[in-house]
Amino acid sequence: MGSHKNEYDVQKSKIFTPAFYVFSVIVLISVFIIIYRYVMGIGYVSNLNDGWPWGIWIAYDVAVGTSIACGGYVLAITIYVMNNFKYHPMIRSAVLASMFGYCLAGLSVMVDIGRPWNSYNFFVPSQWQFNSALFEVALCIMAYSLVLIIEFLPAVYERTSTLTKYPRIAAFSKMGYKYIDKLLFLFLSVGVLLPTMHQSSLGTLMVATGFRLDDLWQTNFLPLLFLTNAVLMGFSVIVFETMLTTSLFKRSFEKEIISLSRIIPYVAVAFILIRFVSLTTSGAWGSVFTSGTLSVVFWLEIILLLIPSFIIYATQFGKSQRGLFVSAMTLMLGAGLYRFSVYLIGFEPGPGWGNYFPSINEFMITVGLISIEIVGYMVIVKLLQVLPNVSKSH
Repeated sequence: MGSHKNEYDVQKSKIFTPAFYVFSVIVLISVFIIIYRYVMGIGYVSNLNDGWPWGIWIAYDVAVGTSIACGGYVLAITIYVMNNFKYHPMIRSAVLASMFGYCLAGLSVMVDIGRPWNSYNFFVPSQWQFNSALFEVALCIMAYSLVLIIEFLPAVYERTSTLTKYPRIAAFSKMGYKYIDKLLFLFLSVGVLLPTMHQSSLGTLMVATGFRLDDLWQTNFLPLLFLTNAVLMGFSVIVFETMLTTSLFKRSFEKEIISLSRIIPYVAVAFILIRFVSLTTSGAWGSVFTSGTLSVVFWLEIILLLIPSFIIYATQFGKSQRGLFVSAMTLMLGAGLYRFSVYLIGFEPGPGWGNYFPSINEFMITVGLISIEIVGYMVIVKLLQVLPNVSKSH
């Protein structure tokens, strides 16, 4: 079934491990808090108010979370647009992580909405606001989540097509695989377009906040910066995820990841250059050393991107398993901190609203959503052919 089937493998290990139980308990706790939020109202579980209309749920779960979920996006461009098919065995694990990331970002938005009973208006065309960046982000995230699910279906069909005890399911799976295989190029094309649109729109959304966003981050370059940041985060996540699964599952080292990681320094330097150009055009260079804590955050973002990029580009340590893991993790922190700064740290709603800091319940819901992704990923790679078949390439 498909010419690429032998590129993937099932991770042969136990599903019910101590890590599985720990993360499952965290998921159950967060589900209870989410139910409590819907019963009692958002004010009972969060520190949000009219001045701080979004907090960690949007800053991390959506702004940062969707960029972490861009591994499938950048790998699809590398493979299908740039024609580098040697990375094709990595695509399913990247799509799986992206699928969880985007679906859970959508879920976090539903938790964040103050009046969730009005959310049905999103599905009513007469209520649509086509001039709204937020509407475009919501529409694209929902559409891309669906595209990612469809892109991952071949892995499901390969498994269900072997269920000889259920011939109807097996027959349906074989037919579904055949049609998906023929139409997958269409979904891949849409899958490259949608993140390009909404990742830039996440930046556009904060342009609209005007003076409420500090000069160190407020710029008309925000759409381009967010798109470049998403590409940087996507490549970093692929390297991080590959190194993590290699270590945790005791898999062979995938040497292709070394050449893929070499793209990262160029993207990081491009992002930093755009950052500096934006500071020049907006006349904000005077703030980079005089804004106190915000200046420290600004330079920390730059350092967290420059140092690991140099390690990957110019050192032997950057080609080792440990070096790649540490460098990718540091790059993710730097790229994530930039988005967190734009959506939260550098945002000031004005006098009278005080400062925002997430409540314990907000933290627990965020940690719970992350735990859902971890549990789901651990289970699925042990049931379906998702991870690269290292025995085929070594």
